[in-house]
Formats: sequence, structure tokens, C-alpha cells
Amino acid sequence: MAHSHSHHDHTHGSGNLKLAFFLNLGFTILELIGGIYVNSVAILSDAIHDLGDSLSLGLAWGLDIKSKQKANDNFSFGYGRFSLLGALINGLVLIIGSVFIVKEAIERLFNPEPSNATGMILFAIVGVAVNGYAAWKVSHGNSQNEKVISWHLMEDVLGWVAVLIAGILLFFFDIPWIDPVLSLAISTFILWNVVRNLKETIYIFLQAVPSNISLDKIKTDILSQPNVESLHHVHIWSLEGANHVFTAHIKLKEINDLRELSETKLEVQKILKEYPLGHYTIEWELSNEECALEEHEHDHSENAHSH
Repeated sequence: MAHSHSHHDHTHGSGNLKLAFFLNLGFTILELIGGIYVNSVAILSDAIHDLGDSLSLGLAWGLDIKSKQKANDNFSFGYGRFSLLGALINGLVLIIGSVFIVKEAIERLFNPEPSNATGMILFAIVGVAVNGYAAWKVSHGNSQNEKVISWHLMEDVLGWVAVLIAGILLFFFDIPWIDPVLSLAISTFILWNVVRNLKETIYIFLQAVPSNISLDKIKTDILSQPNVESLHHVHIWSLEGANHVFTAHIKLKEINDLRELSETKLEVQKILKEYPLGHYTIEWELSNEECALEEHEHDHSENAHSH
């Protein structure tokens, strides 16, 4: 059941990313020409940004298709983590782009140049419309990749709203410095969000426990079963931010026959079904069995306590 649900979201996600990619790419080309034509560094900052987004979207779309491929001998969990790699590369592209624009904007602050206000206003209206539509389409996605992308597009919309306001101000007042100031504001905002997203992505890469799951709660739930004596080697990590993997060794007590064992297994599986786990593996141990790995773990925890 869980699988069919996520599969549906997936095919959907791929189409959204494809649409957003082509919208963005076409618009970026238009923008680079326009930014030079109306001589606005704020529009150029949005152009570089949109270029970054187009690359990100193309990459995300490609990796999204790749991540649907079935598992094989080389990638036994499938290609889900490829989208995580996409999110990481996207973040880096945006950081480089933003730094480049910040440099350009600072130079403009010291030597302001007049911009064509009417051109800025017209561009901003188209910008809000195109990016708004793309952001709205992708925002329904649920992979880490789509989340990052929808942030990119949302930033672009806000960037264009700001360009629109600057264009209107320039139309009525002679304040050429407003363009680079705006550009700096957009870039700072972008950098702040990208770094935040990158942190989350790296966290998943390093196999941290996903933020939407409590390891303690799962342990408590499993230990509440009457036949469960103890747990060890409990691990949770995430494939790509949406599908998580759970493994554990569960020591049982008072198991007299296979029927009791099966019942306990069913109860524990019922608990696990309530969590967003794409995969789980459990090693069941009876009370008189010794776990070769457990001895090892005790040594570790003893050491930890003595420190």
C-alpha cells in the first residue's frame, strides 16, 4: 500500500519538474537579454538565479527519472538517493551564483548606473507569473529534491516582486542605487535559505535519524510488547528524506512455540507500519541466545559510561 502511494507522487513529481524546467529555461534566456537591455543588475541577479534553477530543475528532473529505476545488484536500495545528490549539487550551484551577483551589486553601489524603469516593471510582471506558476506546480511534491526546487522558485517569485517594486520606485524617483541594493537583498535571502537546505541534505547524507521520526518513541512502542525483553542495534536512516530504513535486533522472552513467535512478530510489524518506513529488517533473538554483536556493543557502552 505504502509503495503504490509513493509511486503515484513520484510520476507526478517528474512531470512537474519537467514543466518547471522548460518554463524556467525559456524565461532565463529572455531574462539575460532583458537584464542587459534595461541595464538592471537586479534583473541580472534574478537571471543568474534562474539559470541556476534551470540547471537544478534539469538535474532534478533527470535524477528523478533515474531514482525511479528499480533496484539492481549495484544499487540494492534502488536509485532514491540520486535525488539527494541532485539537491546537494543544486545548493552548491546557487551559492556560487549568488556570490558572483553580490560582487557585481557591490561594484554597482559605488558606481550607480541608470536602469530602464518601464522595462523592469514589464519584466517583473512576466517573472512573477512564470515563476509563480512553476512554484505552484512543484510545491505539491514531497521529495527532498522537490522541496529544494520549490524553495528556489518561491525565492524567484519574491525576487520578481521586489524588482517590480524597485521598477515602480525608479519610474517616479531618480534613485539608481535601489537596483544594486535590491540585488544584494535577494542574494542574501537566497544564500540563507540554500545553506539551511544544504544542512538538511548533508544531514540525510550522513545517515542521521530523520527529523520526522523519534528513535526513542519506536523503541518504547516495541518494548511495550509483553514478549519483548530488550532491543539493541537499533538504527534508522533515510534514503532520500521521504523513505526511511529501520533495522534492529529484538530479544524476546517467554516464547514457547512458533505460534507465539509469529504473534509477537505481527504485533511489532503493526507498530512499524505506523511510521514512514520504506524498508525494515529485524533480527529476532530468543532469551537463551547470545548475540555475537551484543557483547561488542556492551563493551562500547561500558566505555562510554566510564568516560
